[in-house]
Amino acid sequence: MSGMLAVVRNFHEEPVEVKRAYYTRDPARSVRYQCNQDLFQASAAKWRDTVYMDMAPTEPAPEETPAALRGIAVEYTRQVKRLGSTLLELLSEALGVQREYLEKEAGCLDWILVGGHYYPACSEPHLTMGTTTHTDNSFITVLLQDGVGSGALQVLIQENREEEERRWVDVHAVPGALVVNIGDFLQLISNDRFKSVQHRVVSKEGPRVSVACFFQTYGAAASTRVCTPIAFSDGTPSLYKSTTVEELLVSYRAKNGRRALNNFRL
Repeated sequence: MSGMLAVVRNFHEEPVEVKRAYYTRDPARSVRYQCNQDLFQASAAKWRDTVYMDMAPTEPAPEETPAALRGIAVEYTRQVKRLGSTLLELLSEALGVQREYLEKEAGCLDWILVGGHYYPACSEPHLTMGTTTHTDNSFITVLLQDGVGSGALQVLIQENREEEERRWVDVHAVPGALVVNIGDFLQLISNDRFKSVQHRVVSKEGPRVSVACFFQTYGAAASTRVCTPIAFSDGTPSLYKSTTVEELLVSYRAKNGRRALNNFRL
């Protein structure tokens, strides 16, 4: 885990000439270095750089991977995939379905996208955000963060079900710990028994590094993978219509990450 944080930091602190070779918005590229994924859609730019790597079901070829990220990034993703498989078994049990349901039937382990985020120091942090408010377009997201700018990651919580008031709460980095987010895809499949969490990253001291592993369906498979709410034995009606991952992704991009699931509520 510490090695993964170190290599992501090393890549982002390479000279511009080295990183330029990986700068692209072409989704067909296995490794994509970007300053803002939504640069031409959002009303404001994020104070963040990211290197994205499509790491599963197949890993990028060595010649496609930055030298700083070879080796450790592959091994880290393999370990996170093992963790993800265990988490999906536990979540399946919690939903009252077979242990392998989320991994095998729902395809929650089809694809792993790794995002190595770098939040530079900001001279006027009150004027920008590291990452704006959003939910994740994934089944689950496993996040590793360093201890710099502790409390930069925040989640929006509601104190109790009766009150409408919400507030932002800091998620402090704990050495040796990972943060696991429920994503929009799993909220739909679980029929709201699991909720995707709205979160953001505020600009604090930096540079700060984090690594997010998104468990999702992507590429050509997204058009055929259908997300359907589980039919629970207690007769709970479906809150969402069945939809493809591709339709969810299109809605997510159009909403800029803000509650895209509302488009699919019945």
